Amino acid sequence: MNIAAARRIGVTPAKYADLLGTAPALLAGDRYRTPASTNIRLWELMILQAPWHEAALRMAQESALGSFGLWDYLATQAATPLEGLRDAARYLAALGDSGTETLHIEETERHVTISHVNAADLSDEVASAIRAYALGLFLQRVRETARRAITPTRVTLASRVPRTHQALVELYGTRAIDFTSPVNSLTFKAADLTTPQPHAPGLSALLRRHADQTLSDAIPLHTWLDIFRTALRATPDTEIPTLRATAQRMSLSTRTLQRRLGEHHTTWSDELQAMRSERALRLLTSTDMTLGSVARHAGYADPGGLRRAVQRWTGQPVAALRAHSDDGHPTELPSPSPAPERGKDTRHHGGPKDRG
Repeated sequence: MNIAAARRIGVTPAKYADLLGTAPALLAGDRYRTPASTNIRLWELMILQAPWHEAALRMAQESALGSFGLWDYLATQAATPLEGLRDAARYLAALGDSGTETLHIEETERHVTISHVNAADLSDEVASAIRAYALGLFLQRVRETARRAITPTRVTLASRVPRTHQALVELYGTRAIDFTSPVNSLTFKAADLTTPQPHAPGLSALLRRHADQTLSDAIPLHTWLDIFRTALRATPDTEIPTLRATAQRMSLSTRTLQRRLGEHHTTWSDELQAMRSERALRLLTSTDMTLGSVARHAGYADPGGLRRAVQRWTGQPVAALRAHSDDGHPTELPSPSPAPERGKDTRHHGGPKDRG
């Protein structure tokens, strides 16, 4: 979403191509969590092209319903706009970085005020743009839930007064905007947010359960090594990743990929072995596949090689490992990056058939 707005303002792809988590496959996946540092850098690039209030409006124009997947429907498919806002606040981690973003809701008999806090280390211009946009996004979702143009009775922004704020008037639908405020907030008439709306009974509960599962499976992309490991593990279980294919997926040469791995104190061989061990143990403990099938899926030439590897990883024979799993007891898996024995040629004991 930030990328689409950045392009619309005039930011060229070359300026953000190297940012963490901006590969198309990662942007399209609900499980992946782009780091706050990437989003902040995109905002920095945008406000070099346009004033912060115009950048906020452009971002809002890119944020059509459905753009944020599950979070959008949690916010808009509730029985009332207020219930939708409560879900939006509860599951804000499905939208942004829960370490820096929070949404507070204050309710009185006559009014409801939502306040947005972004605790990241931001410049004034970037902070102003992000906070103005966030309030605009919440207002859009309130209107989409209510199916009418609800107007806030008051808008407060911590930003300094810009020379012109017509973009903000367009964003919020009102001139009742207070600047240099201690908080960034929208205030609504309570009646506007508590009127029941047409909705599918039980849908919100279903969406909440799905959100809980999605967040539990989320993959934070905080470092380049996170990006690499995500690309490596995206290979289907029926294939063994190769160095060349993984480098192509990351738009890198094989030489550059190996150099970057070295900068992170690891190697292609170590990372491939870690992925193979994770896959093998997962298939052994969560499926009824034959040992031969698991061996092939994990890149071992024969079941014997896999048996020896499992014994080395876990200290248990395969039969005991599977029996322990069948009893319902959790199986201790190796760490994400177990270092193989240096200098040992695994091909002589059922090593990978293709090391890339």
